[in-house]
Amino acid sequence: MTAIKKLAILASGSGSNAEKIIQYFKSNKEIEIVGILTNNENAGVTARAEKAGIAYHVFSKSEFEDGAPVLDFLKSHDVDVVVLAGFLLKISPKITAQYPDRIINIHPALLPKYGGKGMYGHYVHEAVINNQETESGITIHLVNDEYDEGEIIFQAKCSIHPQMGSKQLSAKVQQLEHQHYPKVIEDFVGKLD
Repeated sequence: MTAIKKLAILASGSGSNAEKIIQYFKSNKEIEIVGILTNNENAGVTARAEKAGIAYHVFSKSEFEDGAPVLDFLKSHDVDVVVLAGFLLKISPKITAQYPDRIINIHPALLPKYGGKGMYGHYVHEAVINNQETESGITIHLVNDEYDEGEIIFQAKCSIHPQMGSKQLSAKVQQLEHQHYPKVIEDFVGKLD
């Protein structure tokens, strides 16, 4: 029998992706979500975690930068894979060193375009619209020590029509996130030894 793989989700905002992931794995016998970590005690993700019966833990920005308190949590819960779902802080090199190729992020654009520091949420969608792109989408990638530069494991695209604004694009991209992220996580975890 295969050991259960344990996931921790890191989120900074409302937590819609985290909620979709929690729902997706609720009845999964091989993958368990052991907790949600956030740097924002007022983040909507905490209410979503409570509603789903998932423990959440708030860490300060300095604790994330230090890495040790977060690593203590991950190690004490035997976490196999760390999933970023709208998490805005850069992951400490101490954490990436302990979880090489085991941290997954989703980015709301087609990397390598529109990635890097400061490129998140509405900033990404506004840049895409301002540059009159004809398509955008999502990129699911591994996390390394640089923003949005880890190996790409999945992309999905959506078209942009000329009258579309950044809010409309955001809604379209979020649909792709909710549709694909949980399944890509499941496939990724399924390939681990």
